Amino acid sequence: MDLNKEITPPILPLQWSSSYISYWSPMQPEDHITSGYCWFDYSKNVCRIDGLFNPWSEEKTGHRLWMSEIMYPGTNESFKSKVAYSREHMDKQSEFSGNVLNDEIDPCHELILMQDVLQKCNAQYQGTCDVLGFTADIWHFQRPKSKGPATYYLKAGTNELLRMVTGDPNVMASVRDFPNFNTREIDPELFKHDPLKQG
Repeated sequence: MDLNKEITPPILPLQWSSSYISYWSPMQPEDHITSGYCWFDYSKNVCRIDGLFNPWSEEKTGHRLWMSEIMYPGTNESFKSKVAYSREHMDKQSEFSGNVLNDEIDPCHELILMQDVLQKCNAQYQGTCDVLGFTADIWHFQRPKSKGPATYYLKAGTNELLRMVTGDPNVMASVRDFPNFNTREIDPELFKHDPLKQG
């Protein structure tokens, strides 16, 4: 494909969900690989992300942090339910114990990942490569508000997200892989705020 040819970046599906793997490139000894699940419904302008928070320093805080966040830009609210997982020893065999933390409600002006992010940020097509066993289209752009570069990898010829890279992999970049991206209908009940504990 001629890279000089003007190609319109795709928009993400109206509804999609996937498990995700979160890690760093390059990984440092103190870095963790984490995972979780995310759901996006752009028709209702809502999303939910459940998983271990990354980056999060167990060494500095004394625990790892699991969080479920439901974002409602329409009402400018983000609901966060959290569980702290701590252990007696970080460098030897030790069991984790969970402690439910108070829920939080924060302002939320927009979803963490917009459906038309590639178009809004004028993403440029960079060819193809192999990602998670698929041929992927590479889309590169500069994030707004001077947040630096980002590269999204979509299954070739589709709008299915395989990988997001934010930052410069030659220096430090956050990587999120989506190994089972799907567009199955999402139950609206999943986006209802169900607090683990009243604050």
